Amino acid sequence: MYLPHQSVRYYSKKATIGNVLVVGGGLMGSGIAQVSAAAGVKVTLIDQSTDVLKKALTGIETNLGKIAKKKFADAPEKGELYVSDALQRIETSTDAQAAVQHADLVIEAIVENMDVKKNLFSSLDKAAPRHTIFASNTSSLSISEIAEATSRKDRFGGLHFFSPVPIMKLVEVVRIEDTSDSTFNALMEYGEKVGKTPVACKDTPGFIVNRLLVPYMMEAIRMLERGDASAEDIDTAMKLGAGYPMGPLELADFVGLDVCKMIVDGWHQKEPDQPLFKPVAMLDSLVKAGKLGRKSGAGFHEYPAKASKK
Repeated sequence: MYLPHQSVRYYSKKATIGNVLVVGGGLMGSGIAQVSAAAGVKVTLIDQSTDVLKKALTGIETNLGKIAKKKFADAPEKGELYVSDALQRIETSTDAQAAVQHADLVIEAIVENMDVKKNLFSSLDKAAPRHTIFASNTSSLSISEIAEATSRKDRFGGLHFFSPVPIMKLVEVVRIEDTSDSTFNALMEYGEKVGKTPVACKDTPGFIVNRLLVPYMMEAIRMLERGDASAEDIDTAMKLGAGYPMGPLELADFVGLDVCKMIVDGWHQKEPDQPLFKPVAMLDSLVKAGKLGRKSGAGFHEYPAKASKK
């Protein structure tokens, strides 16, 4: 299907984004807040937990300090100013309803659960100004379905950043059928403003990167399940033969096998006839056994616990 305006990315009409509300103080949300503030945008970071917000600010300050040391190696005083200026643009709050009243753009970066996301946007929709644009950072859920919970589908889109946000240069800008030209233009412009390369795509499962990446990992698991090759040889082949920095099974372990399963199960539920989204018994078994990859110490590979530093 043809993506409307896919060959023309910018339009004469656009919305101005000066204040951003980021909902979710985890790694993704704090990273989005950091790059926004560093680019001169005022940010309010929202989370239900004050402890999470304190941790997020500490992490942002540390990351900005590392960037400043490299960027201003010969002028440390400029580096200090860079950090302090960015931090001054960030406010934190546990009251999303109050904070959204001043937002030009809301970026949601909370748990990957459709009902939770829809409930959040539904409540914010009632409190936000009419001009406010809503965007979800979801990596696998339908933007169109999330938007159904609001009365502003023309001012709704996807902004899928990649982890770690301050380092990864890409942002996927997802346009649903109802997204207006002005909204799409504003989201593309915002992506560039915060130092990313924006790519536009339709609201297809996984967008661009994960739509290609997840089936690739699933096929590697199927190869292992069939006994076509060992896990070590599958990963070695793709690293040395295709030049990938990490093999598909190593990558699945890094992402988290529970996360991989959640994504493919969700896609299979939406499109049960799509063979690429067919669940894999070996993956299901590993997750059931608690072998989730790096974070659990074992998945397709073993990850011995590192000795604690003295």
